[in-house]
Amino acid sequence: MTADIRFFWARLNANYWFYPALFSIAAALLAFSMVWLDRNGFAEFLNEVDWIVPARPKGAADMLTVMAGSMIGVASTVFSITIAAVAYASGNYGPRLLTNFMEDRGNQLSLATFIGSFVYALIVLRAVRAEDETPAALSDAAATALPGFTPQLSLLVAYALMALCVAVLVFFLNHIPSSIRINKVLQGIGERLLAKIRDTYPVEDEFADAVEPKGGEPITATGTGYVQMIDFGGLVEIARGCGCTFSLVVRTGDFVHRDMPLMLIEGCKPENIEDRVRDCYTLGATRTPEQDPQFLIDELVEIGLRALSPGINDPFTAINALHWLGAATAEIGRRDLRKDVCGSDEEDCPVIPAPDGFDHYVKRGFGAIRSAVATSPIAAEVMLDTLANAAIPLRHEDRQAVLKSEGELLAQQVSVSLVGPDLARFEARYAEFNRNFW
Repeated sequence: MTADIRFFWARLNANYWFYPALFSIAAALLAFSMVWLDRNGFAEFLNEVDWIVPARPKGAADMLTVMAGSMIGVASTVFSITIAAVAYASGNYGPRLLTNFMEDRGNQLSLATFIGSFVYALIVLRAVRAEDETPAALSDAAATALPGFTPQLSLLVAYALMALCVAVLVFFLNHIPSSIRINKVLQGIGERLLAKIRDTYPVEDEFADAVEPKGGEPITATGTGYVQMIDFGGLVEIARGCGCTFSLVVRTGDFVHRDMPLMLIEGCKPENIEDRVRDCYTLGATRTPEQDPQFLIDELVEIGLRALSPGINDPFTAINALHWLGAATAEIGRRDLRKDVCGSDEEDCPVIPAPDGFDHYVKRGFGAIRSAVATSPIAAEVMLDTLANAAIPLRHEDRQAVLKSEGELLAQQVSVSLVGPDLARFEARYAEFNRNFW
């Protein structure tokens, strides 16, 4: 599969309309199947069940009409509530979080359940025949067991769907206010970031240096946008096919434009393979979390920076963001940061990704939020604690030194931003930071 196809599938099931469309198709197939079973006598056993009273055509039609009308009305309300929640979250936490809420499975499946139930009720309603209706076909005229036609089994399934919709509605009304709570938002981003780190860098407690690029002639981009996905498997196949080595210059999440180098090639002429190589890169207008842990780090930083801005002044939200940054930094710090591009053939891998050093991630996280943290006495002290806690599980002195250096930079920034007792208390905490952890 090329990068475009893989990215298309990844984004397809993240779209807000995907599950409603899928459930609608499934509901239509279910409705036609139930009506077929009813028309062919498979529902006769229901007449022997004492607690099930057979419905008459008018009652069935009324019930299905009410169900269809109420389901489409509830679906509209669900969509409106979701949009209101998305607008609130993107305005308060940052516009880049819009994707997180639109991809929320709880919102998608809730809307899909109501839309699917509406489609089911509408299709079954079409099959109901009143006692005084003229037969639409000879097969209808031959059915003389009861005047008209009432799909009893289909109606029973409709009742089950109504019960399911009530349960989903209760879930949705609880899920929406819960999902826009800032602690829940940060937890979702943080847990997704930790999972992405483990997936991107699966080897733990190894600290080999990144493979040095080998140089060569460049292959440049012909489009403009963010690198949303790189098909490393395709690049490996191309490189081995022509016996050359690829040294990637950009990583997923970087912005490229026309004539900007994508990689350097050693061992063959770029013009022979440049079209195939460019097909392994997917460019788009926005960054996505696929293959890009930095995107999720940037979301945590953005929430923290907004919280510490003078207009909001919410240091406790920033503290929550710092805690998740610390957890992610500790997870990155204990892993081999060479991307597993070739699997077991890592030593002879012809594709060398752009190096992701530990210092790069620390600067992207703590380094980006440092200046804002330095203006808040409580957030500055928590950042020191977070850096110290992130260093505890590390078994690599160079990576510990990176965290120590970040603490020193924070102390320098605080000495400019704070005065009086706040500065004195931070300096005492910084002395303890150096004494206990270094």
